Amino acid sequence: MVQVHVLGVALDSEGQHIILLKPVAVAPAVGKVLPIWVGEQEATSTMIALSGDAPPRPQSHDLMKTLLDTVGAHVERVEVTRIDQGTFYADITLGTPSGTLVLDARPSDSIALALRAEAPLFVADDVLAEVGIPAAMVESAGNEEMPDPEQALNELKEFLEHVDPEDFTG
Repeated sequence: MVQVHVLGVALDSEGQHIILLKPVAVAPAVGKVLPIWVGEQEATSTMIALSGDAPPRPQSHDLMKTLLDTVGAHVERVEVTRIDQGTFYADITLGTPSGTLVLDARPSDSIALALRAEAPLFVADDVLAEVGIPAAMVESAGNEEMPDPEQALNELKEFLEHVDPEDFTG
């Protein structure tokens, strides 16, 4: 497993939301970024958590965090464990008063919850190796000459236009 952070939320060429995960302590534009397609509500929830803003009313992931806090449990970690036929799978590890529990969950919900709980995120090495995209496609190095942003955006759009969900089958 490699520890990752949420690099951001993006839209593909068809307007579908993508959460971008990148290994921690890796320089900009180096290594791979894992794109995970998510629904609009999960993307919005993730963006709210990333911004640190509080929604006017609690969202589902806020409620999940409140429920965990109320029963004395906490999120220890979230792991994106595998990809099977284009579907990503994740586990949420909870610390509870009665011991550790591991729950099967969608990565989109797991990531939104982990951000609220300030829990570490991990991705299986083989998942990142198999379906990760070059980080240079979505970010630029801070200490090098900055590439043309329009060209970088066009390269990312080109990749997203030609990517097929079957490219991500395990």
